[in-house]
Amino acid sequence: MCQINLDKYLEHNKNWAKKLGDSDSEFFAHLQEGQQPIALLLGCSDSRVSPSTVLGIELGELFIHRNIANVVSHTDLNFLSVMQYAVENLGIKDIIVYGHYGCGGVKAAYENQSNGMLDNWLANIKDVIRHHESDLNAIQDEDLRLQKLVELNVLEQIENIKQTSVYKIAHDKGIKLKLHAWVFDFSTGLVHDLKEKYKIKPAHI
Repeated sequence: MCQINLDKYLEHNKNWAKKLGDSDSEFFAHLQEGQQPIALLLGCSDSRVSPSTVLGIELGELFIHRNIANVVSHTDLNFLSVMQYAVENLGIKDIIVYGHYGCGGVKAAYENQSNGMLDNWLANIKDVIRHHESDLNAIQDEDLRLQKLVELNVLEQIENIKQTSVYKIAHDKGIKLKLHAWVFDFSTGLVHDLKEKYKIKPAHI
């Protein structure tokens, strides 16, 4: 087994901090003052889809929560608390669900094998499969079918956000939350806006 050396990350951090400090002596002082992110992003935990790298996010720009297959579960107090804090405390009005093709969680739900405790989480995605079974079965190529399922899962999580108490309270207060459905494509490095692909009107998402 090869030896894993994590010290390289600490060394990188030292170089990164020195570079920023040299270019802007007030940079870290400003960070201490607080955060004003412009959006909440719900992404997948997959190590290959880091929003900061893919989207070029600077510190303080996005409030980020990640879990397996970017799921919005109504029993997940972790995400619901993050969403509530984002909307009610940080004043965020844009929420992004950020999925990706080749998602292992989506594939595991599709294959429907035993995965232990993970099956409880994947049940959320299996509901998406059941709701769209006919559309998925109409796609002959399995890879394309899984890509479609990734997209449908992102869109379904948008709908789940609309059913949260946080979203409904904001709506009742006249706060208009904008929801964005994005998917990262490994083959091109591009992030696709599903609103454009599915011709969804802004008012509906």
